[in-house]
Amino acid sequence: MIRILVDSSSDYLVEEALNNNIEMIPISITVGECTYIDGQNITRNDFFELLINSREFPKTSQPSPQIFLDIFEDAKQKGDDLIYIALSSGLSGTYQTAMMAKNMVGYENIYIIDSLTATFAIKVMADHARALVGQGVSAPEIVFRIEALKSHVKVLAALDTLEYLAKGGRLNKGVAAIGNLANIKPVIALSGDGGISVLGKALGRNKAGSLVLQHLHQFTIDDSFPIYPIYSYGTVNCERFEEHLKAENFSIEERRQIGPTIGTHIGPEAFGVIFVSK
Repeated sequence: MIRILVDSSSDYLVEEALNNNIEMIPISITVGECTYIDGQNITRNDFFELLINSREFPKTSQPSPQIFLDIFEDAKQKGDDLIYIALSSGLSGTYQTAMMAKNMVGYENIYIIDSLTATFAIKVMADHARALVGQGVSAPEIVFRIEALKSHVKVLAALDTLEYLAKGGRLNKGVAAIGNLANIKPVIALSGDGGISVLGKALGRNKAGSLVLQHLHQFTIDDSFPIYPIYSYGTVNCERFEEHLKAENFSIEERRQIGPTIGTHIGPEAFGVIFVSK
């Protein structure tokens, strides 16, 4: 049996992952003295309301080594192949933790892929891996194909505020304050090294959406994969962006909401798109 594993940074809904036969490790979120389990005892909208209203900045915690050890030992005992598609090593230590656990278990049929990305881009990879399992493809060949695919899965997004990048320590607070006063909306991407890169800055939401489209047009879309419009909290910006996508004849899937792992840093009213390039 070939098992596909992700963590909740993939932003899979729990029920959706179960229906697709994808195993998922939850990530915990701490706000002040309260700890929540992503997808289990806090909704995404509730998380963003905490993010906006709490004096404490939320902290996400990577899964413990023991969680990986338990899953990997179970795969070893059952003789299963297990493929874990991990949150980018440029954003978290989750990949390194999983590798450590694999070495402790000592089972060669565990395959760990550094996705070099996050959110629904991981979902795209996991869904493709599951489809390959259904086609009878072997685990090593699936890993090879996902490794080849991952550089083609793109995430482009426009942020509505710089406040949360500053709170999370990813941007100078003074620079963020000036940017917000000037109504600057950065357009970001998940870069090839697994980190976040700024593609440009726009004045206002409309120009930010146009800048996302401009970068989208630099790619040839592989229409055998879905195009996901994405948003964080508040759908107005994303709805407006979807109208532009439809006007330019992009065939898009249902709008998807980003979860806490990335949402902590990008804040409310962010929007963008996930797609696969040829």
